[in-house]
Amino acid sequence: MQSNTLTPFLFPVIKQRMQMYNSPYRGLWDCIRTVTYTEGVGAFYRSYSTQLTMNIPFQAVHFITYELMQEQLNPHRHYHPGSHILSGAAAGAVSAAITTPLDVCKTLLNTQENIALSSMNVSGHLTGMANAFRTVYQLGGLSAFFKGVQARVIYQMPSTAIAWSVYEFFKYFLTKQQLPQEHEAGPRPL
Repeated sequence: MQSNTLTPFLFPVIKQRMQMYNSPYRGLWDCIRTVTYTEGVGAFYRSYSTQLTMNIPFQAVHFITYELMQEQLNPHRHYHPGSHILSGAAAGAVSAAITTPLDVCKTLLNTQENIALSSMNVSGHLTGMANAFRTVYQLGGLSAFFKGVQARVIYQMPSTAIAWSVYEFFKYFLTKQQLPQEHEAGPRPL
């Protein structure tokens, strides 16, 4: 198996399939073998377009929200850990909430949940983002797109708060280290 090309797609599929209620897999290798044998290597790529489509708005909303929060909490952009943590947590929460519908579709594509698919008379395997959206809507309407939104928000908030506070700390630390060196060297030539 080509582990270098499968790794980013392999583990989310396996993790989600093993987390399903009554998962038929005995462990990691059993899941990899069974999915590869019964569905082919393509099973690990079914949610690729959905993942890409989700990451673009997630990151855009994430950065915009962080900057808007910093503008309100820290308009002079000084190093202030509290504002970085709060802004980072808010950015993660808003991004996670907005992109939850895409995450729900990605999870359906990764898990191919039999109960859901058989209730919709879907035979074979569900493929593609459009089919996933249609199936999620038919299964539960608009509210189905936001299943798990609270858990997703709670998961993202500390992660993004930590990431932003670490980023801001190192930006502050490295900038502070450069300032004395720049003063000693004099102004830079244009």
